Amino acid sequence: MQHLLFAVVLFEVAVIMALSFKTPIRKLLIMGLDRAKRGRGPVVIQTVSATVCVVLVTSVYSIMKIQNRWIEDGAMNPTDEVIMAKHLLESTLMGGFLFLGLMIDRLHHYMRELRIRRKMMEAIKKEGAVLESVKARASDEVKSLKEEIMSLKERQKQLASEFEAISKEIRTEKTSGIALEKQSEGFLTEFNRLFDENRDLRAQLHTVDSRISRSSSKKNT
Repeated sequence: MQHLLFAVVLFEVAVIMALSFKTPIRKLLIMGLDRAKRGRGPVVIQTVSATVCVVLVTSVYSIMKIQNRWIEDGAMNPTDEVIMAKHLLESTLMGGFLFLGLMIDRLHHYMRELRIRRKMMEAIKKEGAVLESVKARASDEVKSLKEEIMSLKERQKQLASEFEAISKEIRTEKTSGIALEKQSEGFLTEFNRLFDENRDLRAQLHTVDSRISRSSSKKNT
């Protein structure tokens, strides 16, 4: 069992050293740990850890029992010394096994979180680049819209001035039309007056002609 614990502890130390440096082996180890934590892997790891803890507690209890017997007897026989040394070695190896296993689990957890955060940062950077491009396009569109608005305002001012000029011309034409209408009304009144005078003059001429013709006929008789 001691040889197995030595091998496991050395393997865990090697895994920790490999996880501490950026090498292709670290990627393989991370993939292997990811797969080990899926499915039945956690159950197996918990079972092994619980078994080691039980054995560790048993070894510690045996060490304490031997120490109590040594205190009671006042001396330790060679057999107890060998057994105690064995339990101490096994306890140390099992404690190191559990501690190093916890270190590997925490290292893997932090590396996975770091990888997730790096992916998130890359995604955020990509989104930031997209937002910057969208912002640039939006600013260009806003600039073009502002220029178009300025041109439309200039066109509006031009149309307003043209409308004002046309309005003035229409008012002038309207005033001229009203003056011409009044003038035409005056001409019509004058025409009616002259027409009446002409008619009166014709009547008078007709009367005069009638008198002259009568007077000439009387003379002839």
